[in-house]
Amino acid sequence: MTQSLSSRPAGDAVESFAAAKINLYLHVTGRRDDGYHLLDSLVAFAGVGDLIRVGPSDDLSLAIDGPNAGSLAAEPDNIVLRAARALAAAAGVPAKAAITLTKRLPVASGIGGGSADGAATLRGLCRLWGVSPDETELARIGLSLGADLPVCLAGRPMQMAGIGEVLAAAPNLPPAWLVLVNPRVGLSTPAVFKARQAVFSAQAPLVGSPSDAHALASALAERGNDLTEPAVRLLPVIGDVLAAIAGQPSCLLARMSGSGATCFGLFADRTGAEEAARQLALGHADWWVAAAPLVIRGTQV
Repeated sequence: MTQSLSSRPAGDAVESFAAAKINLYLHVTGRRDDGYHLLDSLVAFAGVGDLIRVGPSDDLSLAIDGPNAGSLAAEPDNIVLRAARALAAAAGVPAKAAITLTKRLPVASGIGGGSADGAATLRGLCRLWGVSPDETELARIGLSLGADLPVCLAGRPMQMAGIGEVLAAAPNLPPAWLVLVNPRVGLSTPAVFKARQAVFSAQAPLVGSPSDAHALASALAERGNDLTEPAVRLLPVIGDVLAAIAGQPSCLLARMSGSGATCFGLFADRTGAEEAARQLALGHADWWVAAAPLVIRGTQV
């Protein structure tokens, strides 16, 4: 067992929520020599996501169910299994667990679904296997699986820099609601970064805590998502999604999350968000639409 991991009694089957990750803004600030881009982003989470269940087993297995399970059927090695093996190797324990992923979020959609699943798997298996990695060690394991894993492990609003591994507490965010919309078309993150032609942006971390959802929208409007233009060029329907969200009467801000294709609208209250989601779903039956609260204090139980 590594020095930063400590043992405690293993538990019974547990569940872990994998919340959708939302880039409230995203600036590309540079590029490392190894090709990875440097980012500046305010990351938060929505009260909608996947569910991970882990239980005792004599081997390591993964079952996938849920409305978007079919999107993962062709994957030879899901990030959930890679997370389990990485944690077992770091902790010096056998990689044995029966894992079920209930896939509710769309795949390859810019809301960190895979990363959230991997983070939830690590949290659940820590409890199942009775290991207690400190935050630094767990973040190191997460980063080995993907740049978004550390922030998904944090599970609360964070200011993110570097390639995703430099995290700082975000200012307190006000209560707000989100409407998430995905046109059910996947978009490759590397392809979006490759298509980007603009100059690099300056860092613009949020200073101070917005008093309400309107103030948050105003602060975000001074920032943007540097990947929107190349994403729209690659997948023009993203422009249609943004226009449809922005056209909802109560929408305070419409923006793409991450590298797309999921976009979100920011709303002041549940009533406005749920009505907007209803109208969007009625007008675009082929889109994935979900209304959810902005998680402002953390997604972990």
